[in-house]
Amino acid sequence: MIDRLTESLNFYSQALNLRAERQKVLASNIANSDTPGYKARDFDFASALHAAVDGQHAATQGGLQGGLPLATTEPGHIAGRGPASPAAGGIDLAYRNPMQPSLDGNTVDMNVERVQFMDNAVHYRADLQILGSQIKGLKSAMEPPR
Repeated sequence: MIDRLTESLNFYSQALNLRAERQKVLASNIANSDTPGYKARDFDFASALHAAVDGQHAATQGGLQGGLPLATTEPGHIAGRGPASPAAGGIDLAYRNPMQPSLDGNTVDMNVERVQFMDNAVHYRADLQILGSQIKGLKSAMEPPR
């Protein structure tokens, strides 16, 4: 029962995690727009989401065990694994190709970064609303009839 609930919410929860990570990357680009030699970074959201959902599905099927190994400080501690994080899961950050490279080597184009930042924020909010409506639907399905 719990596995089915987790599976039904998995896609949008993974999407929210990846949107948050992408927002951090884009914010870093914007913050470093005046840093000489800074190279703008981003990642392909669709392929990262596909990999995250496939990895989570394999982990719930008893295959891969996702997440980072937890550090143990004493020999008696039980070894375990932490939750799978998109940042730790190996998102391939790529350098963005500049349309107009600057003389100081900075490749951040503020117009592109602002558009990407707002687009990602709008998608984050939409994913959050969809996930909220799914949770409300599941709650109403579990409530006894009145």
